[in-house]
Amino acid sequence: MDRIRIVGGNPLNGTIPISGAKNAALPLMIAGLLTPETLILDNVPRLADVAQLQRILGNHGVDITAVGKRLGDGEYQGQTLQISAAEIIDTTAPYELVSRMRASFWVIAPLVARMHEARVSLPGGCAIGTRPVDLLIMALERLGAQIEIDGGYAVAKAPGGLRGAEIIFPKVTVGGTHVALMAATLAKGTSVISNAACEPEVKDLAECLNKMGARIEGAGTPRIVVEGVAALHGARHTVLPDRIEAGTYAIATAMTGGNVQLAGARPELLQSALDVLAEAGAEITVNHEGIRIARNGNGIKPVQVTTAPFPGFPTDLQAQLMALMVRAQGASAITETIFENRFMHVQELARFGARISLDGETARIEGISTLRGAPVMATDLRASVSLVIAGLAAEGETMVNRVYHLDRGFERLEEKLKACGAAIERIRD
Repeated sequence: MDRIRIVGGNPLNGTIPISGAKNAALPLMIAGLLTPETLILDNVPRLADVAQLQRILGNHGVDITAVGKRLGDGEYQGQTLQISAAEIIDTTAPYELVSRMRASFWVIAPLVARMHEARVSLPGGCAIGTRPVDLLIMALERLGAQIEIDGGYAVAKAPGGLRGAEIIFPKVTVGGTHVALMAATLAKGTSVISNAACEPEVKDLAECLNKMGARIEGAGTPRIVVEGVAALHGARHTVLPDRIEAGTYAIATAMTGGNVQLAGARPELLQSALDVLAEAGAEITVNHEGIRIARNGNGIKPVQVTTAPFPGFPTDLQAQLMALMVRAQGASAITETIFENRFMHVQELARFGARISLDGETARIEGISTLRGAPVMATDLRASVSLVIAGLAAEGETMVNRVYHLDRGFERLEEKLKACGAAIERIRD
């Protein structure tokens, strides 16, 4: 199993190109099931989760062609995928494929919308909380699907097709909004999705679906209206830049006291995170190439942050911010409101010398001046990269084990960091 070795102490300086967003690419790929025509997606990141979803879609009979340079050719701008679901040969998504990634469960929406049936294994992915699929199933049932859980599978049927309905989510759910959007596009009549997620990735999916012939209004707001259509057609769409990757490298730059241009980053996608970094002492400049972040000589100031749905501070940057606050000059507090049990990185950060105490949903961090490198174990995607950030600023050597989590969400992470001066390498076992 691969490991990442870091010798800390080098400030990051240079340019980091921001890849396409994984959290946008996955639902966009799944949307290809909605039409027999070809969907072309540009700027798709090369990630383990993307490759896994390609295998899942292939199981349904989808033909996917990747266009672009292979790894090692100096190509950072992702790849182009041509997705053709001309004939869906199987409406079952088996456990051995779906269990590895929770987002793969979303295939249930286009399958039942287009084929009027689906049998999809309950999902896997990062082991954070319970991540119930109840809200996703509720949305499909509101649209007329009949769903039962049988042997670890969600079995959905809609013999007469889906029909428009009002869907009111009791709490904001990105996955539920994705599922409701995809299913409602082919439902008969009008659907209204209330308390919808406002994340940029939801808006990106809606924009792509509209290019395919859907009639969606209000995406990016809590109320989305979908007028169902009889069929969708092919289209071409570019995946938006990854706001979580951009925020991660911004935090890493602040952590090391560097100066980095985040090429292609869009500030409107992560304004709350930029505001927090500015409060913590980072200098942020928006320019025509993206975002420049620097911390030259200033100490790291403590902050009080609560995670929230977009446009609030993203839960997917919580672990990274905690790593930064370990070196703050004072006491910080981070409250997690989106997922339960998302503090698994705390005990690993403690191995660097971090002083963190947990009080329910809140982590309280007492800043220290010096971190010391240590062997650490990655537990999930975002926790993994928080350990890398800590290692970049720690004295001595850090060895991050179980880095397959990183490969799920960060394209060529060690190469991008090395290009900016980090002493980092992957050790392949």
